[in-house]
Amino acid sequence: MRANRGTLTEPGKNSAFRDRSVAENLDLFRRMRAGEFPNGARVLRAKIDMAAGNINLRDPALYRILNAPHPRTGTKWHIYPSYDFAHGQSDAIEGVTHSICTLEFEDHRPLYDWFLENLPVPSRPRQYEFARLNMTYMLLSKRVLTELVRSGHVAGWDDPRMPTIAGLRRRGVPPAAIRDFVKRIGVAKANSVVDVAMFEHSVREVLNRTALRRMAVLRPLKIVIENYPQGQSEELEAVNHPDEQAAGTRRIRFGRELYIERDDFMEQPPKKFFRLSPGAEVRLRYAYFVTCRDVVKNAAGEPVELRCTYDPATKGGNAPDGRKVKATMHWVSAEAGSERLGLRRRSQPEFGGSARRRQARAGARRGRSRRSGAVRAAGLFRPRRGLAAGQAGVQPHRRAARHLGQGERRCIAARSGRARRLDLMAAQPCTNKILVI
Repeated sequence: MRANRGTLTEPGKNSAFRDRSVAENLDLFRRMRAGEFPNGARVLRAKIDMAAGNINLRDPALYRILNAPHPRTGTKWHIYPSYDFAHGQSDAIEGVTHSICTLEFEDHRPLYDWFLENLPVPSRPRQYEFARLNMTYMLLSKRVLTELVRSGHVAGWDDPRMPTIAGLRRRGVPPAAIRDFVKRIGVAKANSVVDVAMFEHSVREVLNRTALRRMAVLRPLKIVIENYPQGQSEELEAVNHPDEQAAGTRRIRFGRELYIERDDFMEQPPKKFFRLSPGAEVRLRYAYFVTCRDVVKNAAGEPVELRCTYDPATKGGNAPDGRKVKATMHWVSAEAGSERLGLRRRSQPEFGGSARRRQARAGARRGRSRRSGAVRAAGLFRPRRGLAAGQAGVQPHRRAARHLGQGERRCIAARSGRARRLDLMAAQPCTNKILVI
């Protein structure tokens, strides 16, 4: 068949069996179905035109012999249709009106139409071709993803690291974000690559509108307010969402001892560092103005406690004398935030060395040892280096978080000047304790 098919510039040659009678062809076809012939011994072809400019129309194969059990029909069938032959008929039987394909099927559309025009089908679907979705830092090939699942490099199709609908759901991606992303990128007739930052932007946009705000501290640094009454505490009112009044409010506890994020303090701050430093005054969100007076250090010279004072007249975050501060910081009460939430690793396979060790053991049991394509592909799924690539962390900037999508996510938006997103990646080891109110 390949030798007689011709080339793009030369026509093909008719098969020696092209003019065989219908009765003889039917007899051979029934014997093919009954399993009388080995694989590759016979093939049923359509009689179209061996001189056609489109090679797909040069008497394409309709049925081939495959003596292998089928997961549903067992060994009853020994012949199976080609994709081109079954595609249009399946669409017509199922009532499909628009059959969407990727660009590589554009040359197959004349054959798709030929079958529909020459077969008794109940409807007339149309095939349309568009470019497939390609994204940076993401594998979308079903063949590679299937190999990852079969080889045990991921827990399944719903593994949070998989770019599937089920995996995205477990990762915490809201359905509205996926729909927004699809609307933004649209469809094209030319192959291109979409930056994953566009997907991350859609996720952030939806979560910014829907996620209730909570204040959290990942790397706590203790604050002691020296002029706050000993043993006293109070409850302050905090909004659940700054742009949605219907989300209501919550009560948070404020006391003498608090925790702030360690990155929000610098003993020797550079220029334009407006957060807490010795002698600087900042606003604690929903609470008071505080000023750092002293720094307590450990034996290594690292700050372990800050001694501060507060202005009782600035409750709620506004000073009656009109003075302004340049930073608003999130915080948690040492009393109310004493419940520490530790991150536990999920019981799922991980990439890298452990995956290679599992694959080597499996290969030894089968009497072979080789690296599969899935193991090589697994390296592409490793978390990228950068902010919080190896541990949970806060992404305080508007630039897309480069680690979005690594592991399962819980989004806790902490407000500090602008919306912050807290990514808790359960797929990564983490020894930090998180204080949340």
